[in-house]
Amino acid sequence: MKKLVLGGLSAAIMAVSGGAMAADFVAGKDYTVIANPGKVEVPGKIEVREFFWYGCPHCFKLEPHMQTWLKQIPKDVRFVRTPAAMNKMWEQGARTYYTSEALGVRKRTHLPLFHAIQVNGQQIFDQASAAKFFTRYGVPEQKFNSTYNSFAVTAKVAESNKLAQQYQLTGVPAVVVNGKYVVQGEDGKVTQVLNYLIEKERKAK
Repeated sequence: MKKLVLGGLSAAIMAVSGGAMAADFVAGKDYTVIANPGKVEVPGKIEVREFFWYGCPHCFKLEPHMQTWLKQIPKDVRFVRTPAAMNKMWEQGARTYYTSEALGVRKRTHLPLFHAIQVNGQQIFDQASAAKFFTRYGVPEQKFNSTYNSFAVTAKVAESNKLAQQYQLTGVPAVVVNGKYVVQGEDGKVTQVLNYLIEKERKAK
């Protein structure tokens, strides 16, 4: 009988401590509160916006955790992947990403491009090398190049920079929740904090 009581007590303590751990994420330590909050693109949806760069090993380490999280994304959450363009090299990566979107091949090329750079050590950091990479997916170099330098892609790169400045980002990966909070890291804790902040936003509605 004593063992059952103790067992029940232990379970209760674990449940309480588990709940405390789940709510133990604090501003300034686990996430940053944005001084100048941004507007979400789709009203009524909680926006989760991930800033990344293909050449960033920390972004690559975070990617599997984000992929797992995306498989269970709540219906009231909208995920937006945003390539950072905070310097000239990153801008070329951002143009590559937006070009893949415009050409309708992003879903097939996003992870392979990450893998080619981070695992295979391929230096796909400029327009010429990116154009050559995309020929593997049936995209003619001429088509890639014209899209890469198009007004539509240039506008998206400019928007990425504007948001990065507004959110005062200093590096990647950085995940912004509802234009109000920035979460940084490369492991599974990131998605735990995301879920915590998403719930925080739900309660604030």
